[in-house]
Amino acid sequence: MAEKKFYDLTPAERLQQLGDLSGLTPEEREALSGAGGLNLEQANHMIENVVGIYGLPLGIARNFLINEREVPVPMVVEEPSIVAGASFMARLARPAGGFCAHTSAPEMIGQIQLLEVADVHLARHLILEQKERLLAEASDVDPMLKKLGGGARDLQVRIIEESPIGPFLVIHLIYDVRDAMGANAVNTAVERLAPWIETITGGRVLLRILSNLADRRLARAACTIHTAGLAVESFSGEQVRDNIIAAWAFAAADPYRAATHNKGIMNGIDAVALATGNDWRAIEAGAHAYASRSGRYTSLSHWGKDTDGNLVGTLEMPLAAGTVGGATRVHPTARAALKLMGVTTAAQLAEVMVSVGLAQNLAALRALATEGIQRGHMSLHARQVAIAAGAAGEMVDRLALQLVNENVVRVDRAIEILNEWRGGSTHA
Repeated sequence: MAEKKFYDLTPAERLQQLGDLSGLTPEEREALSGAGGLNLEQANHMIENVVGIYGLPLGIARNFLINEREVPVPMVVEEPSIVAGASFMARLARPAGGFCAHTSAPEMIGQIQLLEVADVHLARHLILEQKERLLAEASDVDPMLKKLGGGARDLQVRIIEESPIGPFLVIHLIYDVRDAMGANAVNTAVERLAPWIETITGGRVLLRILSNLADRRLARAACTIHTAGLAVESFSGEQVRDNIIAAWAFAAADPYRAATHNKGIMNGIDAVALATGNDWRAIEAGAHAYASRSGRYTSLSHWGKDTDGNLVGTLEMPLAAGTVGGATRVHPTARAALKLMGVTTAAQLAEVMVSVGLAQNLAALRALATEGIQRGHMSLHARQVAIAAGAAGEMVDRLALQLVNENVVRVDRAIEILNEWRGGSTHA
């Protein structure tokens, strides 16, 4: 008898298979299943006014080969087709080696806004004269981070010549946060420097805050897709390749299309961020700001073809992900998700996330370039519609199939069908 595919297993069977392969403890398996995840007491320590815990599905994207390493990718997301799309694109990338990903140094930017200086150019000069002293002071804020090799790396001073309140200075503290996302470390460091800056310049410091445009902390991924693997139904591989490139060109040229194009990328990245307890809102903010760095909002990814005619994709974006601190260490499911992937550093996590983003982008482009986005999406969405209409058990799949066959995936139609079946027409 042929071995069942992962998709055909029950949730319990999938978890057992993953747990055996990744060496998960019983507690970690329970955390991933939801049975032993975040409890009310833990939640009460994470945010204010807690009354409960809100659940979302956790699925596993399969087939990812990232830097020659097999990675089962946990994704927390409510939208159908995302996990399936990423898994299928990862499978298409495997024959050419999967995904190659790397990151730059984990350097975050802390900003200090300096107001009420008589001469912004003189103030800038005075601050830079004390640069080494200020960097030493900032590095001493977190002795443990310093011991791990992190800390202040540079101090830059920008003059904002024109603003609604006139000229002012912005000091950028460049801070290596190692495996943390970095908000707490950077915010503490710029708070420490604020009174020093005021003493040096005679000005008044207002804002002291991390920037989520983490353009010194970039993640990059690339993949090659053999053209033959792109063929689908009435489309040849070459047609699909060229259509994907043309669809990408639309996003590269038009911000209205680019917004939806980049949203598709973030479908994958946000889902991994949620699964690992990372700040997906900060990652989103940085991504979209980076997409506008030329002065015009555009695509984060790039698609073209190589000399052999294969489809080649790349993705570069800021990715401030962490594996220590915050919810990543408090949330038991986030800890289990990191172990499942075999991820031990922030760089490894960012490499996984950017690879998933590129795969997700390809899934959307391929669908748009061939059958249209709705066909595959709606076949999966039909199950949710069936459940919303009141179907249960085996009736869910049966009703979903009929909705898809009718090409009418709506709750009102699903209710009509159920009423017909319940009225004695269930065998029609």
